[in-house]
Parts: sequence; C-alpha cells; structure tokens
Amino acid sequence: MTTPNLPSKRTRWAVISIVILVLGGALAFWLLRDHEKEDSLRLYGNVDIREVQLAFRQPGRVTEMAFDEGDAVRAGERLAAIDAQPYRDALAAAQAQVQVAQADLDKLRRGLRPQEITQAREALRQSQALATDAELNFQRQSSLLASGASSQRTVDAARAARDQAAAGVAAAKAGLSQASEGFRKEDIAAAAARLAAAQAAAAQAATALADTELMAPSDGTVIARVREPGSMVASQSTVYDLSLDKPVYVRAYVGEPDLGRIAPGTAVRVKSDSAAKVYRGQIGYISPRAEFTPKTVETTDLRTDLVYRLRIVIDDADSDAALRQGMPVTIEVDARPDPDARNGER
Repeated sequence: MTTPNLPSKRTRWAVISIVILVLGGALAFWLLRDHEKEDSLRLYGNVDIREVQLAFRQPGRVTEMAFDEGDAVRAGERLAAIDAQPYRDALAAAQAQVQVAQADLDKLRRGLRPQEITQAREALRQSQALATDAELNFQRQSSLLASGASSQRTVDAARAARDQAAAGVAAAKAGLSQASEGFRKEDIAAAAARLAAAQAAAAQAATALADTELMAPSDGTVIARVREPGSMVASQSTVYDLSLDKPVYVRAYVGEPDLGRIAPGTAVRVKSDSAAKVYRGQIGYISPRAEFTPKTVETTDLRTDLVYRLRIVIDDADSDAALRQGMPVTIEVDARPDPDARNGER
C-alpha cells in the first residue's frame, strides 16, 4: 500500500508564515484605515466667488460697451464709456474760474502798481500846497480884520478853507500809506480761499470726466451685460456684472463636535463631482456664531444640529478655472487640532 505524500515540515511552516503575513497586513490596513478615518474630517460646501456690479458714478448716454457676456477682462481695461463732452465743458469752465481766482490773488499780493503809488504821492503834494495857500489866506484875512479891511465873515470862510485843506492833506497821506503797504491781509486770505474753492471745483470736474470711463477693478469674467450703447444711465446704475477670478472661496459648515478638530490655517483638499482634480486650500475663517444647517448643505450629522460656518481659501483655483459659483464640493480635512491656532480671517 502506497503512503500518500504529506507536506514536509518546511512546507507547512512556509504556509503558516504566509498566512500570518496576510493576516498581519490585513490587520495593519484595518488599523491604518480606522486611524485615518479618526484623524480625517469630511465636510460639504459650495463654491463662493465674489461678484461685482459695475456702474458709472456719473449719469449720461452710453457710447461704448466693449465686452460681452462670457468675455474675460483684465484689471484696468476699459469696459464702457458715456458721452464725455458735457464733462469736458464743465472742466474747462472750472479751470477758467481757477485762472480768474489766481489772477485776483496775484493782484492783491503784488499791491498797487508803481504809477498808482506815484499818483497818490502827487495827490498828497497837491493837498499840501492847497493847505499852505489856505493857511496863508487865513492869516492874511485875520490881520486885515484887526484894521477893518476885512470882515468877520471873510475870516470865517478863510478858516473853513484852511481846515478843509488840512483834512485833504490827512486823507492824501492815508491814501499814500495804503498804496505803499498794499491790500489788507484779510483781503488776501479771502482771495486765497476763493482760489482754493475754484481749484477744488476743477478737481471735482476732472474726477467727473474721468468717471465717464468704466474700468475693470480686477481680473474677471463678464456674467451680465445690462446696458447697450445709446442707453441713458443714471448714477450708480449697473451696466456690467463681473465675476472675479480670485480669490475663490468655499463656504462650508462644521458641526459643533468637530469644531475642536480644525483651526484657521488648517490645510484642506477640495474636489467637485464634475472635476477629477483635487484642489488645495486652507481654512481662512471660522464663524464665532453658531447657526442652523442651511438646506442646501449636507452634513454627516443631523440637519437639526447647530453648525459653524467656514470660509476656505482655494490656493490653486486659477490654474484651470473649473470651480464655478455655487458648485457643490467635498472638503477633506486632515483634522489635527492645533492648540495655538487662533480664529482669523483671510
């Protein structure tokens, strides 16, 4: 009778070793997976891209709309314009008023012309001559009164003429002093204030003229073209809606039990259902106030739980522009609490 070939002792030990290795690997995998699940946190949110409603600060007739919906624009590009002729005219009038005010101030600062000062000086000499003649006539008539050759009435008239001539001399002296000293400081200060007001009006007119052109505040995409050339627009009437290229945020919510596992600056991975790429970002803001979970956001806990709003900043969103406004995304956080982290906002 033939004895069956039994595995050798060495073969049995080899099989046992393989089984042990397989079981050990499975156990290690299970432990690592459980540890990873414990350390990681999955959140859900929506892409939040900033939008800007662009408008003119001045009213007018639209003359140019340079971009259509879906066009990409760069910061500083001219998007639209309104008729600038009324504002150019207003600026020219304001600049003319500046020149008038400047001329008035210069005149006051320089004082009177040399010819006017000479005229005042000669008027003083003339007054002094008249005063001298009036004084001599008064003295003569006074002496004649004692001899009876002149009447009291004539003497009184000579005295009045003398006093009038003296007053004329005093007035002429004051006129010469005023002409020599120039205008009062208060008059010069008032003229300087009028010049400053005219300059401010000219600057305001220049600003209004510059506001006839609408410039892109930053890089973005036109999502709505509201007006067309020829339209009359009022001040602050929207003509374009612009979606900014960056920053790109994600608005998410975290439950109170997981709040201690995250902090501002914590790195996250963001992915959407429509794109295979995983985006990198970090938590930039954690709301200090709790709120109920919005209906548009799913969490791993019950909807009735209170949650805290997060703002997540995407670092590489401008690489492919695949993240769009309102898009639902999944956020994976390697949640390892940092006791030194503080709430902040980016």
